[in-house]
Amino acid sequence: MYEINRRQAMVAVGAFLALAACSTDGDSGDSGAKKSGDDFAANRDGAMADYGVGKSFKAAAPLTFSILYNNHPFYPIKNDWLFWSELTKRTNVTLQPNVVPLSDYENKRSLMIGAGDAPMIIPKTYPGQETPFVASGSVLPVSDYLDLMPNFKEKIAKWNLQADLDTLRQADGRFYLLPGLHEDYWTDYTLVVRSDILDKLGLEIPQTWDDVHAMLKAMKEEYPDSYPYSDRWGIPTPGGAMLNQVFGLGSGARGGWGFTTGITWDTNAQKFAFTGAMDQYKQMLQFLHTLVEEKLLDPESFTQQDDQAIQKLASGKSFVISGNAQTLVNEYRPPLEKANPKAKLIKIPVPIGPQGPVKADANDSRLENGIMISKKARDSKNFVAMMQFIDWLWYSDEGQVFAKWGIEGTTYTKDASGKYQLAKDVDFVGLNPGAPKHLQKDFGFSNGVFAYGGSTELLQSTFSEEEIEWQKTMNARQALPPHPPSPLNDEEREQAALWQTPLKDHATQNTLEFILGKRSFDEWDAYVKELEAKNMTSYVNLVNGAYERYKKEHG
Repeated sequence: MYEINRRQAMVAVGAFLALAACSTDGDSGDSGAKKSGDDFAANRDGAMADYGVGKSFKAAAPLTFSILYNNHPFYPIKNDWLFWSELTKRTNVTLQPNVVPLSDYENKRSLMIGAGDAPMIIPKTYPGQETPFVASGSVLPVSDYLDLMPNFKEKIAKWNLQADLDTLRQADGRFYLLPGLHEDYWTDYTLVVRSDILDKLGLEIPQTWDDVHAMLKAMKEEYPDSYPYSDRWGIPTPGGAMLNQVFGLGSGARGGWGFTTGITWDTNAQKFAFTGAMDQYKQMLQFLHTLVEEKLLDPESFTQQDDQAIQKLASGKSFVISGNAQTLVNEYRPPLEKANPKAKLIKIPVPIGPQGPVKADANDSRLENGIMISKKARDSKNFVAMMQFIDWLWYSDEGQVFAKWGIEGTTYTKDASGKYQLAKDVDFVGLNPGAPKHLQKDFGFSNGVFAYGGSTELLQSTFSEEEIEWQKTMNARQALPPHPPSPLNDEEREQAALWQTPLKDHATQNTLEFILGKRSFDEWDAYVKELEAKNMTSYVNLVNGAYERYKKEHG
């Protein structure tokens, strides 16, 4: 689940996260919010009269809500999952899923919303992906209805998430996505390294880019026929994780999955810039080019299928790959241990680059994928009940524990200290290896459609001791403040969309050429002029103009 959550968050092609707007006041609603219960007199069928924080939601009458369902191939949907029946038992709500394959989810979601055929609840939407549907009014301005969601509001206040939430606001001051909420920043992707090779070569765990370079050179010297670092996630976004979190976090200019709109808040310059033209981006590409030139980084990393990269790791043709906690346990260790029982793999801390020891930069957020609400839901007689249900399942402590862990005594237990323990016959992320049942595949819990966000304690409740130690290392680092708002109006947004795609395509193409040595860095200035010819300066000026306008209007 975690792999796909983080991966999709960075693949938001055409998203406008960096272009989102901000509120006109300090609370988590806005001036147009629905404040009175009387506003929903015709929409309260099935709703609880006394719903609030700390109260379990149960509809006053049996209800059914349609939901768009992102079907994950690792745990394909089953109608007999305990999740479905227990959810109905607890809440009196039956979900009616419209099932879409993960591989086609974003496209089908857009088509259904555009045709007016979308289900009422539209989850697995990452910040920025809602923006194309704002102008048409296809989705609700959910910020108008936060008084129906006490758990959501309570977490915004308790975790001081207002600045993060404000990055979602559009030019009208509203936001149209109910995001998943994290108590703290959560870093996951990094380099996965053969620690037994480190031990053999007498190497310490690398901490910086220079350390990584030295490690790979030592591996190459010992194994001259290898490419020590052969990466995955090159299709369809070249350098997906590598250019985003693995090295992008250290550079301050995210590529790969993190390129999104091509707009980056430059913390040093205190203004927005086009990512693909930044000196920070150039520095990252120069570092990776050096790895390719010295045959330390496999040039096929940007074009090979994931299975090919994993096979190279398992067969000993490579020793380093990008990954996260789940891929380490589920995809990397099993085939490697089968081929070489003495081999050992670890996640190393995200390599520290020119930006210093940071766990999150200005372009990161504590917001996770979330939910859009179809505009037709507002006219439903069950609208209030639906919002209460969403608030309970996705944002209450009780609902989040249920979605993640399942049923106490069946899928998990709690020890005397309150620590969660999987039932002995249930496995998840390798916590009970060899158990006959799986929390996701057999029960439907810890499902990426329903289980994300929450407190750090809940997030880490399924982490191994190894992963918790890794998180401690990362959490000791600095988190930079979120980027400021730059709200575009409808006309500006349409213009930005026209400029964005050709700029991104050109930057992506040349990113690969620079890394692979097909284009010399002596031509960097010429490349920047090519971007300028594709309206880069106008695009950046548009965003910075919106930022300055916001500052002038709101301080």
